[in-house]
Amino acid sequence: MQRTQLRTTQLGATGLEITRVGFGAWAIGGGGWEFGWGPQEDADSIAAIHRALDIGVNWIDTAAAYGFGHSEQVVGRALEGLAERPYVFTKTSLVEGPGRRVVHNLKRDSILREAEASLGRLGVDAIDLYQIHWPIPEEDIEEGWSAFAELKQEGLVRHIGVSNFNAEQLRRIQSISPVETLQPQYSLIDRDAEKELLPLAEREGIGVIVYSPMASGLLTGGMTRDRIARLPDDDWRKSDPRFREPQLSRNLALVERLKTVAARHDTTPGAVAIAWTLLNPAVDGAIAGFRRADQVDPILTAASIELTGDDIDEIEARTR
Repeated sequence: MQRTQLRTTQLGATGLEITRVGFGAWAIGGGGWEFGWGPQEDADSIAAIHRALDIGVNWIDTAAAYGFGHSEQVVGRALEGLAERPYVFTKTSLVEGPGRRVVHNLKRDSILREAEASLGRLGVDAIDLYQIHWPIPEEDIEEGWSAFAELKQEGLVRHIGVSNFNAEQLRRIQSISPVETLQPQYSLIDRDAEKELLPLAEREGIGVIVYSPMASGLLTGGMTRDRIARLPDDDWRKSDPRFREPQLSRNLALVERLKTVAARHDTTPGAVAIAWTLLNPAVDGAIAGFRRADQVDPILTAASIELTGDDIDEIEARTR
């Protein structure tokens, strides 16, 4: 299948040229664990990955924690036999605890074990970008980052970055080894990264890929009160404050504004929400999660939407 030309950009100083939207593999880890998204068919996941790659997406972001290895296994299966594979980014520091709950571990030995396990599940010789998933326990972030530097030196990972770190934590580890990338949460609903983290990244030339630009599905236009009520019990979003009152009414009002702008551009509310995050000069790419092949095309238009000043005023409910 002929690939289309998606917009690309340099990811910080890594030398990686990435499409502005990448494939997020959190949800394809399936249900049955602390932060699962409910039942998920692996065949649907693989079809979604293949559709995104057919269109031209050139990176996938996953994590060992997503289904405690299941997401990485599915990604590995999807990449088997491909003539040209995408960049593979993954994360570590969350390991399986009792009751399929997350336990945080930044100890060197744990990270080295996790890296080997991820390489095996993904079926790659080296991970293109390896990221600390969470800076917890905080007192161990230096030990964890030193282990990352070790993995890079050994060639098991090509580039190293962090997710969910704040600016102060970032500064603490920079002297051990340069932080090449950041992965913060960033959307119209979650804008904390704008205060200090994104300006710092832009100033220092650190690559940024943002996660949950559609606020975990809330800004897609397909999330209604009825659908939220019908989410499976093992879908973590069911207890997320953004999906409940008093925040829900405000967030659904935002979706209506996104729908208005989407109609002007002949696209979807989710694509507009992603395009908004890409306007920030610090942001190189945004992670979009897909669970079925038919979800891919309507969202990937985000990489080419040109939002106007009037669009942004409407989205942010600003008056001139």
